[in-house]
Amino acid sequence: MLPDLRVRQRDYLLEIARSMTEELNLDRLLVRILRLSAEILAGQAGIVLLRGEGDKAWKLVASHGINPAFLRYLDPLLAQVPLHDDPARFELPELNRLLQDLTRTASLGLFTGVGLPLIAHQRVIGVIFIFRTYAARFSRNDLTLLQSFADQAAIAVDNAQIYHQSQRERQRMSAILDSVADGTLILTANHVIERCNPAFASLWGKPSADIQNMRHDEVIRWAKRPQGMTLSEAEAGGWPLTPNATLYVEGDISRPNGIPLPVGITYSPVISPEGVLLNIIVTLRDLSRFREAEELKSTFISVISHELRTPVALIKGYVGTLRREDAAWDREIIQDSLEVIEEEADRLAQMIDNLLDATRLQAGGLKLSQTDIFLPQLAERLAARFRTQSDKHTIAVDFSEDFPVVLGDENRLGQVLSNLISNAIKYSPLGGVIRVSGQIHPAQVVVCVADQGLGIAPGDAPHVFDRFYRSDQASRTTKGAGLGLYLSRAVIEAHGGRIWVDPKPGEGARICFSLPRED
Repeated sequence: MLPDLRVRQRDYLLEIARSMTEELNLDRLLVRILRLSAEILAGQAGIVLLRGEGDKAWKLVASHGINPAFLRYLDPLLAQVPLHDDPARFELPELNRLLQDLTRTASLGLFTGVGLPLIAHQRVIGVIFIFRTYAARFSRNDLTLLQSFADQAAIAVDNAQIYHQSQRERQRMSAILDSVADGTLILTANHVIERCNPAFASLWGKPSADIQNMRHDEVIRWAKRPQGMTLSEAEAGGWPLTPNATLYVEGDISRPNGIPLPVGITYSPVISPEGVLLNIIVTLRDLSRFREAEELKSTFISVISHELRTPVALIKGYVGTLRREDAAWDREIIQDSLEVIEEEADRLAQMIDNLLDATRLQAGGLKLSQTDIFLPQLAERLAARFRTQSDKHTIAVDFSEDFPVVLGDENRLGQVLSNLISNAIKYSPLGGVIRVSGQIHPAQVVVCVADQGLGIAPGDAPHVFDRFYRSDQASRTTKGAGLGLYLSRAVIEAHGGRIWVDPKPGEGARICFSLPRED
């Protein structure tokens, strides 16, 4: 070794110590340590191997002054190192032997190698292997300095690996937090928002950057008294009492746009082993759909109970009247009564069919049995049936002679046309013309049903195809459960078409649907 090597070795140790505190980027740190190792051992080239996990424990992570062609021999060589629970005793000697053999073979005996094991906290981290053109024996003092150098290097690499792993874990947790559908806040112990995920920002209506560093009470403001204890109330009572304590509260929070949001909020504490509150994880779930489902359920019960009660009452009333033993009914009265009973029974059956269809639709859509259909013929057949039900209306069918055949489910499309014609009769009580017409377009056909009633108000037009929706006027003047147009839309969309309404108040209602043409 060179006479002044010991002085330089101490300088290298100081530089390694500085690297431990200054450089946490693992790749740059390894290159710096490898360069220092080559200088301290008077080597021409070197490699750094680190021990990882899994079947292929040893891998090359840095090189200096090595021909890339030589590096290709290392992978199969490293695969020969037998893995062991005690790598310091079994893996390191074998790895050093294999590298020495490869060095002598590749250099025709011109090079030799020096390996410095990297061991930190009694754990084998890796090896620095330096290639030199001469062999030299090290004194006891030299070996002590080299071991100090290797120990410092091992600690530096270990610190960088821990930092790299923590950064990777932080990025992973950040990605998970950003992908969670529920709104999430991370609070400090004194309720300052450290982190806000995109889902919360979207629900609250402000960018995440604007929400971070705000206080919890500035963001979570209850529009009215919630169900359950608020965070401040719970803390006043000693929350959190245990590391696993969770707090749930449900209600409406105020938002910057002025529209309250129904939410359920869970507070989960993060507590240190010493019992100190570090953070509070706030998980916010939007309950709008649950609220809508509850309202829909209430609407369903209200509408169906009302609609079922009317025909049942009529049937029961007429049957009770006909069974009276103190009255003798003539044939005409009996016939009229039975006709009402039959109509109300049909109405009940239709309502039950619609409810079943709505249930099937919610469970996964309507199944179609498609064949070639000539819509003008179907429309005329249905119009003839409805003409017998009203003497106030004229039902006209207007299709061109060259109207094409379409592919569809005849029963389902007949159900749509029946709903539209029935509604036209129902919502034009004074009578008039009901026109069923068809138009031909290059890629589709359009069928419309128009009446001369009061029409559909513009405010109701976007909702008439919603389940159980009925306008205030319709609820007061006509019977129905609000399922006909909902099911009609489902049928048309299942055929690849669409259905819409032309709102013309005072000029009658006009509802149209399109179906794709066959190529």
